[in-house]
Amino acid sequence: MKEVKPEVFNESVFRVIGKDWLLVTAEAEGKANAMTASWGGMGIMWGKPVAYIFIRPSRYTKEFIDKSEGLTLSVFAEDRRKMMNYFGTVSGRDEDKIAKAGLTACHDNGRTYFDEARVTMLCRKLYAQELKQACFIDKACDEKWYNDDYHTMYIVEIEKILVQE
Repeated sequence: MKEVKPEVFNESVFRVIGKDWLLVTAEAEGKANAMTASWGGMGIMWGKPVAYIFIRPSRYTKEFIDKSEGLTLSVFAEDRRKMMNYFGTVSGRDEDKIAKAGLTACHDNGRTYFDEARVTMLCRKLYAQELKQACFIDKACDEKWYNDDYHTMYIVEIEKILVQE
């Protein structure tokens, strides 16, 4: 893996998040958990390169994110699609998804990432806020996507991007 600066990372955020999906991983109390995410974005906020992700309160990974200072966002090649589906449908409460998927865990300053990822973003949490029904301007979004299980939005600083060579 080689490090690239966020300002020269040139992959489409629409493809990376919406098509390839992200594996969101957080570590707390010596254990890591991960989940698939396909909602979010990247940009500049408060003068920093950031990603923003959305996690429902029912997700086990949210407990890890809330207890940690940071997290990682990993992107895998298309041949890992089945694995990404698995991480999005099975709870880490029920089994060790990382071990079962056969991923090689690496560690950086309390953050877990994976040797097999084609892109990894090592991130530090900056902000978290629960989405609220009253804040929806387009009520159809609320009606279509929610049933009192509103996501928490996390804004995270992208401190380092690693890409496969």
